[in-house]
Amino acid sequence: MPPSRSSIAPVYLALAVVGYIVAGVPTIMETIASGNILFWTQPMRTVAELFANKTSTAFALDAMAAAVVLCIWMVVESRRIGLKSSWRFVVLTLLFGLGGTVPLFLWFRERVLGAADGTRTG
Repeated sequence: MPPSRSSIAPVYLALAVVGYIVAGVPTIMETIASGNILFWTQPMRTVAELFANKTSTAFALDAMAAAVVLCIWMVVESRRIGLKSSWRFVVLTLLFGLGGTVPLFLWFRERVLGAADGTRTG
């Protein structure tokens, strides 16, 4: 018998925690060192450092494109499956990035889908 859909839910939750910690530690370190809280309070500095060279520009633009696509998908998918307050995932993406927010969304999604299937969720 194949595993139920919800068996992946705990993995998504663990990945969300790891994703927020991995990106959060340097963000907090930069916030303390510069006062640029979550890279939002000094936008000119953030942009200058983000686009400092072609390598960082390529990574930044790729991440921004992925963020736009994923935010649209999270809102549409939330509506499709009946997950309330999809805006919270867009806000989390803007504040903390994709690394923790996408697996967190997937965890919530699995819980909704598991409840609809009548299976136990993680």
